[in-house]
Amino acid sequence: MKIGIIGLGRMGANITRRLMRDKHECVVFDKSTDAVKGLEKDGATGAADLASMVKALDAPRAIWVMLPSGKITEDTIEALAGAMSVGDIIIDGGNSFYKDDIRRAASLKEKGLHYVDVGTSGGIWGIDRGYCMMIGGETEIVDHLDPIFKTLAPGIGTIDKTPDRKGHDPRAEQGYIHAGPVGAGHFVKMVHNGIEYGLMQAYAEGFDILRNKASTDLPEAQRFDLNLADISEVWRRGSVISSWLLDLTASALAKDEKLAAYTGYVEDSGEGRWTIEAAIEEAVPAEVLTASLFARFRSRQEHTFGEKMLSAMRQGFGGHLEQGHTPVAKGD
Repeated sequence: MKIGIIGLGRMGANITRRLMRDKHECVVFDKSTDAVKGLEKDGATGAADLASMVKALDAPRAIWVMLPSGKITEDTIEALAGAMSVGDIIIDGGNSFYKDDIRRAASLKEKGLHYVDVGTSGGIWGIDRGYCMMIGGETEIVDHLDPIFKTLAPGIGTIDKTPDRKGHDPRAEQGYIHAGPVGAGHFVKMVHNGIEYGLMQAYAEGFDILRNKASTDLPEAQRFDLNLADISEVWRRGSVISSWLLDLTASALAKDEKLAAYTGYVEDSGEGRWTIEAAIEEAVPAEVLTASLFARFRSRQEHTFGEKMLSAMRQGFGGHLEQGHTPVAKGD
């Protein structure tokens, strides 16, 4: 397929490259001309602005917006709506709020345009691992875009098949689903990220407890100077709590068991807050997710080893740098 991609940051550029590997044609735009030139060298067609991107695509056009949630995404979609034609498709692959999706889709529908929201997980590793996608939109439009999603998805890989899945959507085994109507994709991804907060917080607190077992505040006979790098590594090997987050933890601890490169300042990108708001609206108790969100707020005032662990995991899967953090040179 031929597709336009707007936003060539950590994920947008790699999404483009993964698509081109599978012979999809990509027309790209970013406010950074260097980012556009970099993708042009890899085979993409660069666009100088949104209008030229639209002209370079064949009807019905599909344009994937991969920008931070908020005003920049809102303004970009509004500008695209003014340049595109009836039957064209706008895809938001960022982390937009699902209620914004519903509002946008209704507005675009009046102009004869289609809207698809794609909750995209995979971070900086997605170019090779693939992207887990949760998709919201009209069935006919999602099916039309399936070649794009199939390329971006991880595929079934080596993961054991789940028993008794007969009759369920086979796309889920490939790493992507049509979650429901517009907004459903970002809603599922929002809750995914809320759960991610809780999982990360559990690892962080557990390793903080392990580390502090050497504290001189404890009786000498009860002190253990534990090797956290080895503990994280052994837990990866058949433990019930093994996960990709634990893989990232083990990698960070192997490099530096004290995590000296991190301050412990942990951002939240919005989805955790929105998940708690949804829990309140639905009267669903969410004690763990709420506590993990509040722990991130607290991290900006005081920093524990556990918070350094959260920072290490965030950088590991998404390339998220701490506020004021200078990236370490490759090879250091």
